[in-house]
Amino acid sequence: MGLKLEHVSYLYGTDTELLVRALDDVNLEIPDGQFIGLIGHTGSGKSTLVQHLNGLLKPSEGTILFNGENIWAQDYSRKTLRSKVGLVFQYPEHQLFETDVFADVCYGPKNLGLEQGEIERRAKKALELVGFPEKFFGQSPFELSGGQKRRVAIAGVLAMEPDILVLDEPIAGLDPKGKREILEVIEKYRKKNSATVIMISHNMDDIVKVADRVIVMHKGKKAMDGTPTEIFSHQEEIVALGLGLPVVSRLVQRLNEKGKNIPASICRSEELVAYITGEKK
Repeated sequence: MGLKLEHVSYLYGTDTELLVRALDDVNLEIPDGQFIGLIGHTGSGKSTLVQHLNGLLKPSEGTILFNGENIWAQDYSRKTLRSKVGLVFQYPEHQLFETDVFADVCYGPKNLGLEQGEIERRAKKALELVGFPEKFFGQSPFELSGGQKRRVAIAGVLAMEPDILVLDEPIAGLDPKGKREILEVIEKYRKKNSATVIMISHNMDDIVKVADRVIVMHKGKKAMDGTPTEIFSHQEEIVALGLGLPVVSRLVQRLNEKGKNIPASICRSEELVAYITGEKK
C-alpha cells in the first residue's frame, strides 16, 4: 500500500513573527516499488518532507499513512515504522556514532531485537553490498574518507532491510566511479527486495538515469509530479523553478536552436540516439 500524505504542512517558528511553512499542504501517494527522484532548489522542503516519512518530524497539520495506518496515532509504533522506512541522511556524520564500523552497522538490526548471529549476518551482507572492505570493519567510522562514511551510513540502513529506502543526496561529493557504484547498489537492493526508493538529488542526470517518477518541490509545495520524460519536457518551467536540466535536455535545446525539430521530452542519451538514428533512416 505504501505511504500517503494528506494535506501535510510543517511550520517553523509558530510562536514568533518569523513563521515559515517548510511544507505547505502537501498531498502525495507513494505506492510500493517505485523509484522516485525528489528534486527542488535549496530550501524547497525536500529534506523536511523525507524526515516526515518515518516519523522523525511530526506534521503541524495533516495526516501521514503507512500501509493505511496513521503513523501518529496514539498506539502506533514508530520504532517499527523506522525499521520499514529507512532514512539515509545527507551528511553521514549525523548517523555514525559507534566505536567501529561493524558495530555501527549492527546497531539498526540490534534494535529490531534480532539474534546476534542474524545481526552480524545482516551487517556483513550490507557492508559487502556497498563495497566496504572487510579489513576496515574494525576501524572507527570517524577516521574514514567522506565516500567511505557514506557507504557505511547506507549499509547501516540496508542492514535493517527496509521496505522503503529514503536517501538524501546519497552520492553528493563522490567521483563518477563512486556515484555509479552507489547507484548500482541502490538499484540492486530495490530489485532484490521489491523495495521503494525515494532519492533526493541536485544532479538531474542522476535522476533521469534511475528514477521512474520525479517529484519537484518548490516553496514547500509539490510543484510537479510525473515521469522524467513528462517533467523535463517542461524545460522553461524547470529553469524558472531554479533547477538545471539534464545534459541531454540541454543538448536538445541547442540542436533545436540550430533548426532541428527534436521533441523536448527527450532527456536520456539512449532516447536521443534512437531518435536521431531513426530520423536518418
